[in-house]
Amino acid sequence: MSRLEDFLAPLNEGVWEVEISKESVTEPLGPEWEKSSINVPSPGTIASFRNGQYHVHETEDEWKVHLDRYDPKKHPIMHLLDDAPLLLMIGDTFVTLISGIRRNEVNDTEEILNKQRRGWQLQVLAGIFLLLAGLEIISEPLLAFSGITGLIVPLAITGLGLVMIVKEIMDLKNSFSPWEVLRGLSVVSAGIIAYYLPIIWWVVILTGVLALWMLASAFMLLRRVKKGRSAVPEGFVSRMLIGILSLCLSVGILLTPVGLLKIFMVILGSIVILIGVMVSVNGLRLGIMMKSAKKKGKAD
Repeated sequence: MSRLEDFLAPLNEGVWEVEISKESVTEPLGPEWEKSSINVPSPGTIASFRNGQYHVHETEDEWKVHLDRYDPKKHPIMHLLDDAPLLLMIGDTFVTLISGIRRNEVNDTEEILNKQRRGWQLQVLAGIFLLLAGLEIISEPLLAFSGITGLIVPLAITGLGLVMIVKEIMDLKNSFSPWEVLRGLSVVSAGIIAYYLPIIWWVVILTGVLALWMLASAFMLLRRVKKGRSAVPEGFVSRMLIGILSLCLSVGILLTPVGLLKIFMVILGSIVILIGVMVSVNGLRLGIMMKSAKKKGKAD
């Protein structure tokens, strides 16, 4: 009987990541492994789990485990700066989306095909909508930024607050907590304030946060790079480049905030386009498989 923990010793000896076949692990993950909903995107990942600094990505055949420098529960800011710098998250998002487009396998069980009989058409339409939305963001980045910050973000914040309030009121299993309702009202108030916040304040807030994030990440990464390759097991050259680019962009965003904001909006638009292409391609693949299955059924 072998657990996943039995294969993790190399991570404490300078190895960045270990890949363990699922056949080698006979015991299920213990309760100490908590499902992680927010992760740096990685190709082929089905689910992700965390246990302190250990971070595992589950794929179809393997467990891929690496050791973060900081536990996101105990040190969320340090984890964001060192383990998940902004440029790394953007780069891995593009890699994951492109690999998702190129992936050929589609589950072809009869049950799935029956459930998705009309779903593939909705996927194609949703993909086309996202594709057009991404093109609109790229063509008018500042107008898109104004729409997102002036309408979508306030509505999302207000909606979150309303959900918190309704959830507390409707939760019959636990005793009613007025403090939770108060928190929900505070979030709703923040959403209303955000709606009336001038666009220039959104520019200042967003560019300020991005500049601080990238500058701090550059400092953390380049400080480790200075110590040598042994201090950067996840990739000396890649982290050095990310650190240098983060430093340049953090300075650039302070000098020309609107120009860098346009660049980030173009990046956002490109990501939306890739998501749209991936959704449409997967929908078309599913539609082709359904037609093939229908022809096969008639032939039989």
